[in-house]
Amino acid sequence: MTEPELKQLLSTITPPDETARAAAHAHWASLAKPLGGLGTLETMLEAAAALTGTADLHFDRRAVLVLCADNGVVAQGVSQTDQSVTRAVAENLAARRTSVCQMAKTAHCEVVPVDLGMAGAPVAGVVNCRVAAGTADFTKGPAMTRQQAVDSVAAGIALARARKAAGVQLLATGEMGIGNTTTSSAVAAVLLGQPVEVMTGRGAGLSDAGLARKLDAIRRGIALNQPDPADPLDVLCKLGGFDIAGLCGVFLGGALEGVPVLMDGFISGVAALCAVRLCPAAEKAVFASHCSTEPAAKLVLEALDKAPLLTAGLHLGEGIGAVASIPLWDMALAVYQNCYSFADGGLTPYTPQGGQKC
Repeated sequence: MTEPELKQLLSTITPPDETARAAAHAHWASLAKPLGGLGTLETMLEAAAALTGTADLHFDRRAVLVLCADNGVVAQGVSQTDQSVTRAVAENLAARRTSVCQMAKTAHCEVVPVDLGMAGAPVAGVVNCRVAAGTADFTKGPAMTRQQAVDSVAAGIALARARKAAGVQLLATGEMGIGNTTTSSAVAAVLLGQPVEVMTGRGAGLSDAGLARKLDAIRRGIALNQPDPADPLDVLCKLGGFDIAGLCGVFLGGALEGVPVLMDGFISGVAALCAVRLCPAAEKAVFASHCSTEPAAKLVLEALDKAPLLTAGLHLGEGIGAVASIPLWDMALAVYQNCYSFADGGLTPYTPQGGQKC
């Protein structure tokens, strides 16, 4: 896909369906419970109705896309471990042994590990969408070419569309890539115009010295590459990772196909931010699952104007936060679809009172 073709495709993303949102809101109001009593669970399903174009909601088929990629900036000592860990975890994702795999079983969620750009040979059991065998070290030059950024976004769109064609109704996002909190912090710092130290945390547990190296690498990468904050593709290709760009595409694909996409933590939040900056209408497909403990996670959520369902101190990756939120979708749907109405119970409906949001 060329960049003009990508832009043409994104121009077809439509605004949310406000008639469907209003119908879902009216349905909630008809149920025998206090108006707005389920809070974010209610507005979440209303937003899902606006995305899908119907108040008749079903999300029985769900999948988590775990995008795996390596990052050249690891050479700067920004992580506790080397790139071999990306591959090791990808192998265990394929064997369904990792944390997200165990949680996904409970949430009745399919796990789809995807290679967007790992170092070394492809891994059996991992979907091969490889753009290259890892990005370059962004302290030496751009992490990838602009066309590679476009290719990564296009791959994410194709993944979302393929799952929709297979019958999936709800997508969760996940990632695995040593060094990707460095790339995410760099991209977020530029897009949000924030100081690097505000947007950068310890990732998987860096020491003070490791954090200092990480901050230095990001500052050098930004100074060298001079990314344009008004051009998300420029920021992605100069500082990002194949996983972030691919996840950006997953959110865009969800918007194109009318499939809700559950944003995981900081890294997929930065990907969602890139998607919305590329196409503001794509915001309708972004649903926040939790607030990561990474320092900048809250700032990203605020920039997206998204409220997380969970605040549980999660910072593992793989999509565990997104998957952990799925049972809340099930509970919300159980009430939405099965709770008796005021009319069924012979009760007088609640009416909005002054100052009440409903």
